[in-house]
Amino acid sequence: MDTPARRVTGAGAGRRIELNRKRFEGLWERRIGAGAGVVFDELDALYREPHRRYHTPAHVEHCLRCFDLAADRMDEPDAVEMALWFHDAVYGVPTEGNERRSAELFAARAGGRGLERFRSKVHRLIMVTMHREPPATLDESFIVDIDLSSFGLPWEEFLRDSIAVREEFPLVPDDEFYPRHRKFVESLVARPAFCFTEFFRDRHEAHARENIERLFARIEAQGRM
Repeated sequence: MDTPARRVTGAGAGRRIELNRKRFEGLWERRIGAGAGVVFDELDALYREPHRRYHTPAHVEHCLRCFDLAADRMDEPDAVEMALWFHDAVYGVPTEGNERRSAELFAARAGGRGLERFRSKVHRLIMVTMHREPPATLDESFIVDIDLSSFGLPWEEFLRDSIAVREEFPLVPDDEFYPRHRKFVESLVARPAFCFTEFFRDRHEAHARENIERLFARIEAQGRM
């Protein structure tokens, strides 16, 4: 596990977080070309939609901080970073198809600009954040670990983020939400390792499993599952 001085904080539900315009525009112009400011404004507006509680600018910034810790270990860090900017850009409830629509948004805004291989890779990286199939490449492993890294946060931050996720489904009753959510989380825990990369496994694996066990016990004690 990382030391407290190195710990990356969570999504921070309720806190005003400003996305880094300069950072995004530099990446977009480097790999895609013109139009960075317009695309950034669109992403910023999407991540600030009022129904969001967890999948907000704070989640993007959390992911980017995790990315920065591991970027030098990736095969193509620009592709991973671009995918992180877009991976939750479309977030509707019900959530079915959000990743596909987010990937399609990237493809539409990129158009035919930049390298086709790069655009295709970003599309695949966004899709792998559905967490339905094991990642097939190193960079897919990194984006999966980054997207789920909040599971390995200190308990208070993890619990705050878990509550924020629940708040994104206000019309779904507890007896429907929690069994479905538990099934998804248990599918993550059932994997040979919660984290696919050694880097994040060393940092988050044990704490993530402890948090999940503690969360399930808390929910059961409250009679919600």
